[in-house]
Formats: sequence, C-alpha cells, structure tokens
Amino acid sequence: MGQSTFMVEMMEVAEILKEATEQSLIILDEIGRGTSTYDGLSIAWAVVEYISNTEKCGAKTLFATHYHELTELEEQIGGVKNYSIAVKEKGEDIIFLRKIVERWYR
Repeated sequence: MGQSTFMVEMMEVAEILKEATEQSLIILDEIGRGTSTYDGLSIAWAVVEYISNTEKCGAKTLFATHYHELTELEEQIGGVKNYSIAVKEKGEDIIFLRKIVERWYR
C-alpha cells in the first residue's frame, strides 16, 4: 500500500534536515499544509527552529508559508528574516508586482 502525500512530504523534509549543513541552501514550500492547521503550524515552526539553530543545521533557507504566525520567529530567533511579495490592489483585484520586499505589515 502507498503512503499519503503528507507522509511522503514528512519523509522528504526529514531527509533534507538530516543531510543539511551550514553550507546548504534549502528551499521549502508550505511545510505541514497537508494536516490540521495547528499540527501543520507546529511542524513548520519546529522545522524553522531546527534549521536556524547553527549547532544543528544553520543552512540558508527560503521558506514559503501561509502560516503568518511564523513571522513572530523573526523577533525570537537570530538570523530569521521575513520577506513578502509586493502587491497592488486594483479594485477587488490583487496584482503581484514581482518584487520581494521586507515584511510590510509591521
């Protein structure tokens, strides 16, 4: 029998974390999305904490997420920095400006 998409994702993340070093560049997108909100948030939070710990990993990382609660980590963990995609609202439409900016919701 096959494994769920969520289990495959967790196994892939575990392998990435196991192999990563301070010389690595990790790109992660929507970790924990395939489970309940609080479980997914907890998983994503733990992954960020692990990667940012220079004694355990310390890899440079691009971490895309919809969990805006993770933005709090910028103030709690050295080296964590939040960025967003710049947008412009036009009526009810949102136009993505293809520009990365520092966190805009301070």
